Amino acid sequence: MSPVHARRKRTTLVVSTAVAAGALVSGALAAGAFADTPATHTTASGAAPAALTAGARGTLIQDAQADAADTARSLGLGAKEKLIAKDVVRDTDGTVHTRYERTYAGLPVLGGDLIVHTAKSGRTEGVTKATTARIKVASLTPKITPAKAEKQALGAARTLGSARTAADGARKVIWAGSGKPVLAYETVVGGLQDDGTPNGLHVITDAATGKKLFEHQTIETGVGTGKSLYSGTVGLNTQKSGSSYQLYDTTRGGHKTYNLKHSSSGAKGTLFTDADNVWGTGKASSSATDQTAAVDAAYGAQETWDFYKKTFGRNGIKNDGKAAYSRVHYGNSYVNAFWDDSCFCMTYGDGEGNDHPLTALDVAGHEMSHGVTSNTAGLEYSGESGGLNEATSDIFGTGVEFFANNATDKGDYLIGEKIDINGDGTPLRYMDKPSKDGGSADYWSSGVGNKDVHYSSGVANHFFYLLAEGSGAKTINGVKYNSPTADGSKVTGIGRAKALQVWYKALTTYMTSTTDYKAARTATLKAASDLYGATSTEYKTVAAAWTAVNVK
Repeated sequence: MSPVHARRKRTTLVVSTAVAAGALVSGALAAGAFADTPATHTTASGAAPAALTAGARGTLIQDAQADAADTARSLGLGAKEKLIAKDVVRDTDGTVHTRYERTYAGLPVLGGDLIVHTAKSGRTEGVTKATTARIKVASLTPKITPAKAEKQALGAARTLGSARTAADGARKVIWAGSGKPVLAYETVVGGLQDDGTPNGLHVITDAATGKKLFEHQTIETGVGTGKSLYSGTVGLNTQKSGSSYQLYDTTRGGHKTYNLKHSSSGAKGTLFTDADNVWGTGKASSSATDQTAAVDAAYGAQETWDFYKKTFGRNGIKNDGKAAYSRVHYGNSYVNAFWDDSCFCMTYGDGEGNDHPLTALDVAGHEMSHGVTSNTAGLEYSGESGGLNEATSDIFGTGVEFFANNATDKGDYLIGEKIDINGDGTPLRYMDKPSKDGGSADYWSSGVGNKDVHYSSGVANHFFYLLAEGSGAKTINGVKYNSPTADGSKVTGIGRAKALQVWYKALTTYMTSTTDYKAARTATLKAASDLYGATSTEYKTVAAAWTAVNVK
């Protein structure tokens, strides 16, 4: 999860975007496709996402891929361009939203993703594009060698403090993430960062000039039944094998929890087993065999799966019915946690002294939500899109915490309040007034994208709080909040349940890898119109909440 940018050890808490697609360009809506005030639907609720079985979703993706060539021609793409169907969302009114990645002359186009919106009748209603630039390059022959691009990528990693690194070659791509598309190299730098976090730095190099065009980290760390450390005594689904039990939840896609025993290697570790099916002690321990951290991790994965399933009808992170897995006891005194899309897994350190694991409930929800973002909009982890990526995990991690309704860890709009990573009892972030953490932005400004993504996320976090709860002073589950607005306006919230539906619909249907704050406003307004109607209170409140954080 990346709930936070911790200040004591510069520990960041975040997830892994699987594709190094363009991030600096606004996620633009295709010309004439949708405006800020979309047409009203006859039955707004009919545009809510429909639950799809893994088989039905797979069939829709296969059908989309079979028709990809025709779709590319209908969109006016060039002869060298091809579409690859990545995901499909079908609404209850029959509207289908198909997400594509793009290639040019067989090369991946980073920042070329798009979403085609099709009515039940088969008529194309519009297209949302990560870039509106024409994909065309003068030559496919590089002027610099892959070795030079690789050397530059390693230099970039070392500049960031990643000394223990190694690059595994450079591949040719088309970079469309900003400005005019160009032939480029993408180099992925692996190994370990200085604090022990696995490295996944993607560096984009212009294949003609050798200039570095972009870089982003795909290991985005985060701060973080039996007897858990943070959530009391909880129920865990386990699997009996022979005379012992495994921490293996077959009811939720096959989620397993592994023990790394303070190793930081790339291995899975050892699956947790127990003789009597009573797990953990409810107390922190520095022992490498302690089950308590595993209890919290397994419980967090369980609640997050259920949250997405029951709230949005989403069947797992990829919506394919398959679970990720969790690893605990990572490294030695590792003060962090992270999601990695390459292993499709969550990993938790044990904190300073190995006795304060980062496995709290909202941390688990935050981390798994990075996986959801990676497998839907793919928001690039840099600039304003990076802030939206972080905020999405904060928003859904908060949703998980309220959904679980755990008496020991009640729902709140505080991020990472249980793990005490600051050492003074304060949370990592505050959604009602983000600036209370000393670094996050309450409102949008032209320079907000230059902030660390954990701080630029404050604008979207604040928007979501205002949309859900409204402005001014209030107390929720015993926690006092007082949310201001940029223009002094009063915002009356629509409730957390509706706010979550709006954000999820926007993420999965209208946001792309390059969506910025202005485009996020457009995406959420379109989502609110789909769900509740363009003249609804919900639609008007989405607009008012964005205005209240200075996104107009």
